[in-house]
Amino acid sequence: MSPLPSVETADGVADAVDDIDVVCLGESMVTFVPSRPGRLADVPSFARGIGGAESNVACGLARAGHRARWISRVGTDGFGEHLVREIAATGVDTAYVQRDPHRPTGIYFRTAGERAVGSEAVDGTGGADGDEDGDGVAESLAEVVYYRAGSAAAAMSPALIPRERAWSGRVLHLTGITPALSADCRALMRELTAHAPGRPLVSFDLNYRVSLWQREDDAEQGPAVLLGLARGCDLVFVGEDEAEAVWGLRGPAAIRAALPEPGMLVVKQGGAGATAYARRPDGTDAVTFEPAPRVDVVAPVGAGDAFAAGFLSGTLRGLPVAERLRHGHLMAAAALTVPGDLGTPPSRERADQLVALDATQWGTLRFGPGWTDLPTPAEKWAETAVVEVCDP
Repeated sequence: MSPLPSVETADGVADAVDDIDVVCLGESMVTFVPSRPGRLADVPSFARGIGGAESNVACGLARAGHRARWISRVGTDGFGEHLVREIAATGVDTAYVQRDPHRPTGIYFRTAGERAVGSEAVDGTGGADGDEDGDGVAESLAEVVYYRAGSAAAAMSPALIPRERAWSGRVLHLTGITPALSADCRALMRELTAHAPGRPLVSFDLNYRVSLWQREDDAEQGPAVLLGLARGCDLVFVGEDEAEAVWGLRGPAAIRAALPEPGMLVVKQGGAGATAYARRPDGTDAVTFEPAPRVDVVAPVGAGDAFAAGFLSGTLRGLPVAERLRHGHLMAAAALTVPGDLGTPPSRERADQLVALDATQWGTLRFGPGWTDLPTPAEKWAETAVVEVCDP
């Protein structure tokens, strides 16, 4: 790979940093969550946090011990400074985050329910945050109001984000949110998913946001844009409910038939679990299903991103597909049992021991708030896992 040119970034002028496992590219925003339950119209105050599908994945991977980089653009405002500082604090490399003096950092307000993915969503309500993998998510729908039009991230383009930077890791992780932001973002996504020498493994999470595709002609072209991008990627995550909402497809087999190109397709099936289709050398698929453990849900937002981080972690480690799915479920359970987007995953050793449980033991697991902090000695964990994390 040729030397990378320097660019103005959040931290000044960045030089190329080698040895990155995963690059995650996309917009992150400052999120405001009500200080008490209720409608946005009735809540008097909000707590500030951070939210963004791609940066959530980067943070999850960094906390799991991988070298993750987040690439995006933010404004030269306090919200942008907060985003970069908080994401970097998890161990994510933010050297290539650009600052735009003319465009703001996006923000959004949300309540605690699950985001809608179908036509029932009202204006201002985004599609599911990838959370349709469920792991026990609540049925109620959230209010989500974005203030992201004209944001710094919406200006991402092939000219501003050199392909060499985005391709600087072993894996590039993208989502279907980015192409919905602007025509420039769509052009960038097509550039980054094009097959060319030096392309890393490209991961794509559909992350359908119905409200982002309701502008102008986007509602008509959105499904085709997302399908074309997904077909060009190597690893694709799709929620079963998302696929029905955007493409009218029902069931994992129908989704695979519409997406035959990716070497790995992961279909998230709500609280039931997830199915992976892995392409064999002879062109047939090895199909693997892993059920999701039961979870006492605190908040559903961020679980789909955590699932992707867990599966990618297993992929980087070369684990069998069934173990990758289980790691995805564990990371999702960590996100579901905290109020914000980001949960602290269990240690790798603890996660590996849980993943190694037989089908019967795995089926008895139930996770509640604080489960990742249980002070179980590593040497006893394999014997006490079910007792410690389950509600008898």
